[in-house]
Amino acid sequence: MIIFEILKSLLFGIVEGITEWLPISSTGHLILIEEFVKFEGVSENFWDMFEVVIQLGAILAVAVIFFKKIWPFSKKDGEVLGIIRRDKLIMWLKIVVACLPAAVVGLLFDDAINAVFYNPLTVGIALVVVGVAFILVEIRNKNVPAKTVSIDDLTWKQALGVGIFQLVSAIFPGTSRSGSTILGGLMLGVSRTVAAEFTFFLGIPVMFGASLLKLVKFGFNFTATEAIILFVGMVSAFAVSMACIRFLMDYVKKHDFKVFAYYRIILGVIVIACFALGVIK
Repeated sequence: MIIFEILKSLLFGIVEGITEWLPISSTGHLILIEEFVKFEGVSENFWDMFEVVIQLGAILAVAVIFFKKIWPFSKKDGEVLGIIRRDKLIMWLKIVVACLPAAVVGLLFDDAINAVFYNPLTVGIALVVVGVAFILVEIRNKNVPAKTVSIDDLTWKQALGVGIFQLVSAIFPGTSRSGSTILGGLMLGVSRTVAAEFTFFLGIPVMFGASLLKLVKFGFNFTATEAIILFVGMVSAFAVSMACIRFLMDYVKKHDFKVFAYYRIILGVIVIACFALGVIK
């Protein structure tokens, strides 16, 4: 029945909305859910596309919440088209610089990376390793003031450095795109708030590009059931992302990322154990 497929899509959208922005790996969670919740009446190609394209809902949440910070145009003297603000233009150029490493590698080696590294063991190991790294970095940074406390003060070198960390997540699933970029920002002297913000902004071109690529590969020949499933997944991902992003931005103002690190380690151990016992393959 279609109602059950809609409920499954709702579940995936909720998980996507939570795990895409918190540094806990959406891939690790989806791998576990996929083993127990599967769509009926859809092709394997649709599923491969679905788990990426529902990210568009999550990205829309970023655009809505941070609209004033990311919109580069401003009206002046009643001009209809407006003008591009210099500070926003520079910020977007830094985003482009940060996205280049992952974009180049993704376009050239996407299929090969998925074939070699997209498996539960890799995801489990990446969850644990990055979790431990978060703990070590937070310990190192304790009582050490951040060098960069405003998104406008982010240097070109820091932007590229964060982009290189994002590349790691593009190669090793389970690293978590938000986890790797936030961790990279912290290691480069960026405050938790700025690291989280820049991670959200980076997600716009990265996730939009990945979704577009999947859509083009899949084509637009959806069945009615597939269209409904995709729509519900995107809408639920959007709604949950709105709440999750606001939560994280408030949380990091007073807390560090250790709680997410411990969660990652526990989840990683569970994934590895399930793989070892043959529960997931």
